[in-house]
Amino acid sequence: MTTTRKMHLVAYLRTNSTASYAGGWRHPSAPLADVWSPERYQSLARLLETARFDAGFFADNLALPDLYKGRIDDYIGRGGQASLLDPMIALPIMAAATSHLGLGATLSTTFNDPYHLARSLGSLDLISGGRAAWNVVTSTMDAEARNFGMAAMPDKGSRYERADDVLEACTKLWDSWEPGALVMDRESGVFADPSRIHAANHRGPHVATAGPLGIPRSPQGRPVLMQAGASDRGRAFAARWAELVFASPATKEAGIGFRADLHERLRAAGRGPDSCKVLTSMSIVLGETEQIARDRAAYLEALVDPELVLASNSSLMGVDLHETLKQPAPAEVGNQGVQGTLDRMTATAAARKTSFAETVRRPRDLFVGTPGQIADTMEDWFTSGACDGFVLPPTVYPGTFEDAARLLVPELQKRGLFRRDYAGRTLRDNLRNPG
Repeated sequence: MTTTRKMHLVAYLRTNSTASYAGGWRHPSAPLADVWSPERYQSLARLLETARFDAGFFADNLALPDLYKGRIDDYIGRGGQASLLDPMIALPIMAAATSHLGLGATLSTTFNDPYHLARSLGSLDLISGGRAAWNVVTSTMDAEARNFGMAAMPDKGSRYERADDVLEACTKLWDSWEPGALVMDRESGVFADPSRIHAANHRGPHVATAGPLGIPRSPQGRPVLMQAGASDRGRAFAARWAELVFASPATKEAGIGFRADLHERLRAAGRGPDSCKVLTSMSIVLGETEQIARDRAAYLEALVDPELVLASNSSLMGVDLHETLKQPAPAEVGNQGVQGTLDRMTATAAARKTSFAETVRRPRDLFVGTPGQIADTMEDWFTSGACDGFVLPPTVYPGTFEDAARLLVPELQKRGLFRRDYAGRTLRDNLRNPG
């Protein structure tokens, strides 16, 4: 097994033509009408696997954000990041078109019960041959809570307590089938060995489940666990459970600090630092020349709708930016806010020497340049200890991934920073051995 450290690459996806860059859906190369076409997801999966990405995961939420101006109009009306299809429908389609690519779903511990989660994710893990990942979220929006009969979101502490309880129950359910429990021996007539199938018997403070799970153990035992919480409680949760952490630091220095803090927490939890990979989000615009890349970025910026930016940032921070553009205190972010977004906005304003009001009016920073220039930045962050790899969202779908496969990945491979082929069959295998 190789010991050479290499980057991990994961694609950030949505079941929509919108992406993380406001206005990207308006680009003439972005298809709009194929969201419900199986071929969209098959083609995407083949592209990512050809480029040797570790995985693609679908971000998701369970409501249309309505915090900005107290309505959904600007967010959905101007093309915010909504999910127009349940990602759990798309992922098996992608599994059928690939053999190595990891496949991630975002599912909430606040609104789902352990048995349903364990069964759905375990089924995806089985049908993909051990390539499933679960991006564990506790959800953030009151609009989501109302869709599940609640007046508002529970406080963050309670949500994470329930999340711990749900994960404990899910792991017991996944472990309720030992390896070899499914026999399927025609000659002896033994279909399964009941002595290797056990009850879960989980009864925690928030959830309970008897088990055993009704489906057998997958080739990798259980799905890979992803997480993106940046708050102190979120980091504690990651140190206990996560194998992949999706981070969004505004600067390399912030990334170094985040990863170092997580490593300390992992050690305190009895885990090695290498047991959890930190992947930094990076929005890129590539060009065969620097001028081509800059022209592409300028065109993208011309498509940005400022009201959509404010509506999106309102949803992420839990603050109606139509009512105030002042920087909120951490306590003001409240139960609906994402701590990582406030941290990133604060750091970005400081790095740019701009006001908070100016910062929240602008979309995410783009990393713009030739394959060599983008690879230089990625190599710098990677070798400096800011991350173990990158989450790449599409500034334009699917062009960003096509450019990454054609231009960026070969440059990273030439530098010995990224795999030329998959070393393992399961997602967990490939995270442990990057090739």
